[in-house]
Amino acid sequence: MQYLVRLAQAHETFRRPELEAVADLLGIDLEILRYIDESPFCVVRLQSQHAATALVSRAILASDIYELWAYGSDYDYLHEAVKAARSIYIPRYQRSSFRFAIDSFQGKRSTSKQRELIEAFSYMDFEGPIRMEDADIELCVFEEFDRLASEPKHLWLGRWVAKSDRRAIVDFNLKKRQYISRTSMDAELSLVTANLLQAAPGKIIYDPFVGTGSFTVTAAHFGAMALGSDIDGRSVRGTPAKNLLSNFDQYGLNVLFLDSFIADLTNTPLRSGRLFDGIVCDPPYGVREGPKVLGYREGKLAQEIIIDGVPAHMREGFIPAKRPYSFDDLLHDILDFSYDMLVDKGRVAMWMPTANDEDVEISIPSHPGLILISVCVQKFNKWSRRLLTYQRRVEDAHPVDYRREKRVKASGRSADSLNMFRKKYFSGFK
Repeated sequence: MQYLVRLAQAHETFRRPELEAVADLLGIDLEILRYIDESPFCVVRLQSQHAATALVSRAILASDIYELWAYGSDYDYLHEAVKAARSIYIPRYQRSSFRFAIDSFQGKRSTSKQRELIEAFSYMDFEGPIRMEDADIELCVFEEFDRLASEPKHLWLGRWVAKSDRRAIVDFNLKKRQYISRTSMDAELSLVTANLLQAAPGKIIYDPFVGTGSFTVTAAHFGAMALGSDIDGRSVRGTPAKNLLSNFDQYGLNVLFLDSFIADLTNTPLRSGRLFDGIVCDPPYGVREGPKVLGYREGKLAQEIIIDGVPAHMREGFIPAKRPYSFDDLLHDILDFSYDMLVDKGRVAMWMPTANDEDVEISIPSHPGLILISVCVQKFNKWSRRLLTYQRRVEDAHPVDYRREKRVKASGRSADSLNMFRKKYFSGFK
């Protein structure tokens, strides 16, 4: 059966990967028949209405899904297609209450014109009453115009089936959240990231740059258990009233919060092993502060400090020394860690920056044990960032060890010398 997915007109490069990730997670056989980044109308083939409902009910970058009844390049062809299919669809809803709507993309219809277009379908002979609210069925004509065109170039007629989970964007809005920071990821992209990660009940999701927990909270929204760590102990601890746990409490998700701890990815206390179903992260790009790891700058030796007879590192509130770290090295460390810690087919979703029209500047990192599933781009004024989603290869009866040789780490004493993106950002990408 064919369906039309009414997509959100935002984050266009994320929409198709999200649908495919959700379909794969739910075991839905999804065939995308028409998808164009510039259009909000996506036509798919699914095995049943149940599958259509399950697919869109989990999606964030869609609004609704419709059972597709007819298509035409103009209204004459659309009416011909409706009449040809009338015997298939109409008998099921002959006496049902109904309503009609017009959805125009890049075009506009007056109220009187909409009424005229709707009345042209009177031959469908519905016997039930018209109800503008709570109708048994809702039919919608979708119009797609070229810019400044007077008539549409594509038309579809569909019956509404189900609504998406887009309401969650409002529920998780950062303005309503108790504990946030300047770097907290917005609700919409956090939810989409959780979908690309395939967060679901029974899964464990880990964020090694957890901050205020944007990704872990939205992963828990989809039923996953969440664990996080951060090199900044202040973000992990928060305050007694506002902290990571209070965010989970706010949304009634505290039973899915496993724990949080202070660590950096290169000095993790976690036991090496296949522990996680998903790893999600938005590592520091170096805009507000260069990436750092635990340790001392080059040329500076560690010295034990005694305060009141107690070693400083044993005192409450101790903040360990940190040193600048190469962003390129950090990206590769994330992939190495993910390969070691993910279960078969486990996913890692990682955000990374790039300058517009200069993608070669920070190339997409790769790992022989991880398959790149999707690359989604969010553009800003002079730069953009990408969400990279990888999947761990399945190990069969004769597993291949994909561990890489240790890379030679970049050396340098300043954040700028170790992070080309940071340097370009503060020079205006000149």
